[in-house]
Amino acid sequence: MKPNQDRRYWIGVVSASHVDVAVEGGFAQLCHGKAAFLRQMSQDDWMIYYSPRTEISTGKPLQAFTAIGQIIDDRIYQYQMSDSFVPFRRDLRYLPCQEVKIAALLDQLSFTRGNRNWGFPFRKGHFEIGAEDFMIIASAMLEDETQSLLDTSLNQTC
Repeated sequence: MKPNQDRRYWIGVVSASHVDVAVEGGFAQLCHGKAAFLRQMSQDDWMIYYSPRTEISTGKPLQAFTAIGQIIDDRIYQYQMSDSFVPFRRDLRYLPCQEVKIAALLDQLSFTRGNRNWGFPFRKGHFEIGAEDFMIIASAMLEDETQSLLDTSLNQTC
């Protein structure tokens, strides 16, 4: 797999139950619906969700990468979930994947390797990673047949 140098790669930190809703709906929503993090990303960028817990506050510890998707356009929009909560979202095309525990990758990723406080970057809720780190995580998450889809998408020329 070779990364496309024009694309950027991101981690979004969201509980697994919220990731399930996002994947089912084909959207990304980060940091309690704030638009700022969504604006950092562009069409064709990739995002991997990391879920520290199964549920937002009371869930069981999970510490796993739980979804992977590509941003399909530059549109950021608001979605009314209730009278008092209208979060911002972006549309993503998610790939079928398997959950991968971060413990298996800690020594391989540049932002966690050799760092006993490896969880610190995740506290931001959203951060950029390098193409090499993205490839390590994506390779662990994706099945063989999906791997070729990712290869094609990553190597497309705009």
